[in-house]
Amino acid sequence: MKFIERYRFFLITVVITGIITIINRDIGLKALGVAGYSFKEMALVIPPIFVLLGLLDIWVPRETMMKYMGEGSGIKGIVLAIILGSAAAGPLYGAFPVAAVFMKKGVKFSNILIFIGAWSTTKIPMFLFELSALGARFAVTRLLVDIPGIILIAYILSSLISKEQVMQIYQNAESM
Repeated sequence: MKFIERYRFFLITVVITGIITIINRDIGLKALGVAGYSFKEMALVIPPIFVLLGLLDIWVPRETMMKYMGEGSGIKGIVLAIILGSAAAGPLYGAFPVAAVFMKKGVKFSNILIFIGAWSTTKIPMFLFELSALGARFAVTRLLVDIPGIILIAYILSSLISKEQVMQIYQNAESM
């Protein structure tokens, strides 16, 4: 019963895909192909991320992470969160296991939000592509708008979420 409750969305999706395949075979097979491609992509991305997370968890002491990205880190934590997020490789869903390890290491909640925002919008390869394809003016302007925007959004979200909710999020990360 707990299995069904936990994987309810997945099971409903499988049933709906099965019904679609029965009704229209071409659309159903296309949906299965897209799902298979996405699964293959995740299977290639997630294992290296977890290996790096294991190394981060073992090699970097909690005190070091708290010093550089914890509650008292100030601008240093913000800059480090932006650099780590911008230098990260892989799709956005790879940022969430990293964020969970950051939580275990005592990283400030707003810095985690900044890291996720940087991962999603300020990646170095994307910036280099924009430089070559859209020009320096566009690429630099977008970066100069995105970075303060990410920081502002992180602090607004941090102020809107209660301390109890943040503690619950951290406890959920600890239990993973």
